[in-house]
Amino acid sequence: MSQQQSLFSFYSRGGAAAKPKANSHRSDFSVVKHEQREVAGCREGYHLEQGRKKLDSASQGQSLSTQNVLQSIEERFVRREKAVKPIGIVTTESRETSLDPTGNKRIRETEEKLVCPVPSIAQNQNLQKRRKLLEALGADDGVETTGAWAEARAKFEWMTPSKIRDAEKRRPCHPAYDERTLHIPHDVFHKFSASQKQYWTTKCKYMDTLLFFKVGKFYELYELDAEVGHKELDWKLTVSGVGKCRQVGCPESGIDDAIQKLVSRGYKVGRMEQIETAEQARAKRGDKAMVQRELVQIITPSTVMDGNIKPEAVHLLALKEEVREATNPIPGKADKLVIAIGFAFVDAAAGRFYVGSLSDDTSLINLKTLLTQVAPQEVLYESGGISKESLRALRRLSAPGLLPVTLTPLQPSLEFMEAGDAIRMLRSNRYFTDSSDNNWHTEGDDSWPTALKLSADIPLATSALGALVSHLTRMKCDGELLPNGFLCPYEVFKGSLRLDGQTVSNLELLENRDDGGKAGTLFNYLDSCVTGFGKRLLRRWICHPLRNIGDIHYRLDAVDELNSWPEMTCSLRAGLRKLPDLERLIARIRNLSFSPLAGIPTAAKKVHQRKLKAFCSTVLGVRAAGELLLLINNLRSDGNIELKSKFLQAAAALPYPKPVEACLKELELGIDASCKTCRLSKSQEGNYVDDDEQEDEWEARRLSQLIDMFNEHTSFWVKLVDTLGQLDVLISFASTISAANGPTCRPQLVPSPCLPKGGSVLHIEGLWHPYASGGQDGAFVPNDIELGPVNASRIAPHAMLLTGPNMGGKSTLLRATCLAVIMAQLGCYVPGEACKLSPVDTIFTRLGASDRIMAGESTFMVECNEAASVLHHATSDSLVILDELGRGTSTFDGYAIAYASSVHSGAATAIRNTQTANR
Repeated sequence: MSQQQSLFSFYSRGGAAAKPKANSHRSDFSVVKHEQREVAGCREGYHLEQGRKKLDSASQGQSLSTQNVLQSIEERFVRREKAVKPIGIVTTESRETSLDPTGNKRIRETEEKLVCPVPSIAQNQNLQKRRKLLEALGADDGVETTGAWAEARAKFEWMTPSKIRDAEKRRPCHPAYDERTLHIPHDVFHKFSASQKQYWTTKCKYMDTLLFFKVGKFYELYELDAEVGHKELDWKLTVSGVGKCRQVGCPESGIDDAIQKLVSRGYKVGRMEQIETAEQARAKRGDKAMVQRELVQIITPSTVMDGNIKPEAVHLLALKEEVREATNPIPGKADKLVIAIGFAFVDAAAGRFYVGSLSDDTSLINLKTLLTQVAPQEVLYESGGISKESLRALRRLSAPGLLPVTLTPLQPSLEFMEAGDAIRMLRSNRYFTDSSDNNWHTEGDDSWPTALKLSADIPLATSALGALVSHLTRMKCDGELLPNGFLCPYEVFKGSLRLDGQTVSNLELLENRDDGGKAGTLFNYLDSCVTGFGKRLLRRWICHPLRNIGDIHYRLDAVDELNSWPEMTCSLRAGLRKLPDLERLIARIRNLSFSPLAGIPTAAKKVHQRKLKAFCSTVLGVRAAGELLLLINNLRSDGNIELKSKFLQAAAALPYPKPVEACLKELELGIDASCKTCRLSKSQEGNYVDDDEQEDEWEARRLSQLIDMFNEHTSFWVKLVDTLGQLDVLISFASTISAANGPTCRPQLVPSPCLPKGGSVLHIEGLWHPYASGGQDGAFVPNDIELGPVNASRIAPHAMLLTGPNMGGKSTLLRATCLAVIMAQLGCYVPGEACKLSPVDTIFTRLGASDRIMAGESTFMVECNEAASVLHHATSDSLVILDELGRGTSTFDGYAIAYASSVHSGAATAIRNTQTANR
């Protein structure tokens, strides 16, 4: 039974809900597939009807314009009911003997009833958008509705919900409706003034963007954008500006702060700048010439590159999906389909692009893992080219209390182009010119860059990259990001311990399940990093724990040595704390040759000063970073410390090769660090220029030369920052050990073939949960875990069954076991007295009990799907955690499922399996 069939509720126009009879026939419902998007509108129409009495008294004292708006909205729903019979309308027109839900025969005019299914997440979001728009146009907004206000509203009547259309003249009910564009009637546009035409020609292409229009020394927002400025920034709403419309604004000095506030609240913000002065316009085109304006910059939450940015990485993700038949289906598995997904995402602040692909089944485990790892702020997908299951997974991204994730559908072919078109576009524009690939800009369809060659599905990954580049071009970010961006391959499970999205969520590794914050997570427990690039690296490490024993010992040796020399560790941490975010600064320096505001006469000097400050900060930062690593080398050369860790040895020897040292000295000579304005020193030039304009030109040329010199050694600066990031994380691991509330130990890792009788092992003595200590005094109860062979004469079982009363600590022990394994394979000490394990390839978890109503899955179905995933994919090196499997059904059925799963996993693959039971 579908959701639409089972979740109907009935609303009459004048009263309360009426429930249908059990034997009411479903064929009486007129359901039109392409009108499904109107469900939210029908429900809203119902609420408007219910609230009409409340508005009557208020509307009597208002002008007729407000009443006309409300009336037009009402007429909109009536017209739709008569024209198409949208979903949710019960009618007797198609059958003379049809009855209404109460079983009574009535004439058609009194029998129509609104039928609204329980709204989905998407419908709720659509409903909220519509309500906000209706409030702006028809509700009491606290301002006058007479005179100029009534005239302003009437002038833009074509933007009301009853008449609005996209650029292709499609109504919101159309499946391909593009809410980013707007159709302006020809007769309306013809009456616009020159400045109005300038504004609306651009605005009709960017209806999803708040557009600041530069007028003299002020920036202004108009109409619907003005409503947002009035609401979010508390600016006074007036009727003036371009064509006597509703408008708010601010002076030049306040534009940066206003944009930052709006972007932090989830809005896309654009700037239409004057690209010439009034004098230049009059000189070129006469006294009545209009100053030319262009949209030069768009800042969005997913593409913000500078300003007050949080240390967390912000990603913009593009997905390309294709459903195929499985070539080698798993025996016994009903799912015969394979969902191939190509993806590309960018960290704009760091200037890094990632491309890759994955193969999934209808459970979408791998896609959900990708979304968990990347945590995108905005997702681009092909309109009509993504499955309902994938779209549902995207809509569940937003955590409570956090900024919602923006889902942006792109038009097929035009924006979401095919692989061949995408590669030709990238080659013709010479994007990613600093890539190490030699084949990127050669002719021929087989000349794929290395980052794409490493992808299992090159066409899908390339198509996703093309869509990402297309969107960045529309957002006016292509000039800053694409020519010098780093293009890197990305693998969801790159030879590491596999942690799928469900496991990351169940164990609360990155975000807690209460409010989506960091409190009570493994990230929060391990994070005492003092640099932004260190925090971002720690998050990537947690998503991809190591499996190679040599790599794990490489980190553990460094942690041991940092613990043994606390004075050196404190000095290093103090130096790291003083560093700026070098990863983002180096990316910004690479793109300083282009600035969207550099060609604006009024903004050129301000942009130049920003470049100078960013360059000064970067050069001084890399010098301080090198001196920090030289500190390690000096301590070693003085004989105070004998470095044993290979990581610390390599870090001490890193600064500086002779060419880099010479470059850095020359850069420092060009900077007067003591000057607060960060102006360039001309002591080496031997001449001074009195004219301000010529002086600015000299500084711009000199700055460009220094930037080019700095960028010649980009690979070294990137390696330097990566080393410092690793040092910051390893110092954080060492600090975690010293601040622990209980005993910790270095894990002993052994390969599985070296164990007696083969198999895998997990032995932990005195295990305790690292950040869930019970009681007010922080006391904990240690436990021992033994799975697998102990020695040649003693073999422990591969499975363990935990029983006990509620609140006895069973689930806590399960989580603690998983956390201990993850921490060990991160290269960190483990909470316990002793730990011995063979590397784990995958951790499977089935914790808690929850249903997925909107996906049509009961608690029992969710349990069965998660258990099936374990049975299909687990190996002898996997760790499986099952918490009260089968409690979503009856006692005996649940017992049978738990017992069968345990026997199968132990007998078939000798999986390390830990289960709880509360029966």
